[in-house]
Amino acid sequence: MGICGAAMGNVALLMRSEGHEVFGCDEGVYPPMSDVLKSNGIEVYEGFDAARLKALTPDLVVVGNVVSRGHPEMEWLLDTRSFPYVSMPELLQEYLLNKRNAIVVTGTHGKTTTASLTAYLLRACGLEPGYLIGGVPRDLPSGATIGNTADPFVIEGDEYDSAFFDKRSKFIHYPPSVLIINNIEFDHGDIFRDLEDVKRSFRHLLRIAPKSAYVLVNGDDDNIASLLPIDWACVLRVGVGEGNDLRIKDFHEDQSGAVFELVWQGKSWGRVKSNLGGLYNVRNMAMAALASALSLNAQDPTSFPLDALSSFQGVKRRQELLHEDARMIVIEDFGHHPTAIEDTLVSLKKRYPNHRLFACYEPRSNTACSKVFEERMPGVFACADRTWVGKIHRGEGIPQSSRIDLDAVCARVNATKGPQCAEAFSSNEALLDSLLNHVKLCASQPSSKQLVCFFSNGSFDGVMQAFVDTLKHSNGAS
Repeated sequence: MGICGAAMGNVALLMRSEGHEVFGCDEGVYPPMSDVLKSNGIEVYEGFDAARLKALTPDLVVVGNVVSRGHPEMEWLLDTRSFPYVSMPELLQEYLLNKRNAIVVTGTHGKTTTASLTAYLLRACGLEPGYLIGGVPRDLPSGATIGNTADPFVIEGDEYDSAFFDKRSKFIHYPPSVLIINNIEFDHGDIFRDLEDVKRSFRHLLRIAPKSAYVLVNGDDDNIASLLPIDWACVLRVGVGEGNDLRIKDFHEDQSGAVFELVWQGKSWGRVKSNLGGLYNVRNMAMAALASALSLNAQDPTSFPLDALSSFQGVKRRQELLHEDARMIVIEDFGHHPTAIEDTLVSLKKRYPNHRLFACYEPRSNTACSKVFEERMPGVFACADRTWVGKIHRGEGIPQSSRIDLDAVCARVNATKGPQCAEAFSSNEALLDSLLNHVKLCASQPSSKQLVCFFSNGSFDGVMQAFVDTLKHSNGAS
């Protein structure tokens, strides 16, 4: 079995653990994934070579969605039809998910955290679930495992396309026993035309839910409500409103995290104290708890213990603490969609009311770099005392007519909040210099406390680590 394309290391590991011989090809594979693959007997070839693929004679070629027309191995494969090929989601469906009770976690936001939570809760109850996580969970031994085939398999259901030859969302290939739809918003402007196009994919997803499935939906989300009702599966609503089957009540958050109560169809399930903040994370917890509970005892979900929620540490790069001292807190967040950024800033402002809140944002995703969210972005930073906006990732390859105007975004922030509350930079190095100078100036003021949150779904050109290293050096020098 051959693996072509990037970001499929965990899938390769799953297939290897099932007894298949797996090899792959990619450009620039580096540790830790390259070491993990090697230690599991998976050879990864550098670059792409049609003659090499022919000589290896795989039984099946798995094509990642980063592969497009013009790829040398793919062109040879299309010309010769020498070996069968599938997309990664097709592989998972055929070789794994068709044999398991799958908990499929979908939504514009929160998939990785909710999937990690679900697997963690099931493990805490003594089960051995399988799972495939799109990030790096802090509470699980790895990002993927087969688990016990009698136990559920937890997987993120991504709405992004499957492959260049299959533009359907990945989750169309994931038959659910429990389906979570956490929220629906417009995103992935390179794939979807508009919100209705996104909702169309979720309608297709609902159509593959069997009669025996439980569909857990955000009962406070109007976009999800527009897809309902359906009469072929059991739909359960989760949220803060009175019409929800599982209600989140008495939510409160502070610097230590969140406290809330879960009420199942009028019956108190339990009060929870969590390290995680934000109503969005509380909803993730409620979804994960109900999905786990239904998998064990659908007749009485409240028999499922909630204790493990208090010890869940989260996922790397999701509100991850990079540095903390008496006067400075630094957090890294994967946020790139306006809602995710705004929700995080609102939560941080509530949790750290005595800190000046600084937001640093790198537009990096295809949608974030386009004009799609230009009108909305100024309001996103309303909670921040000051905002630094970095260079558009690969912005030179985007026509100016389609590229977000960051100067205009910052001008609108300043018109509302005051001059110099937001600034856009032509390089991330210049952003770092400005941030360090401002932090140094604030530190000279008595009793000044600051919180810097970096938002990027990429590297931010090393700015985050450089900022933390400078802080540590300064503290050591003092």
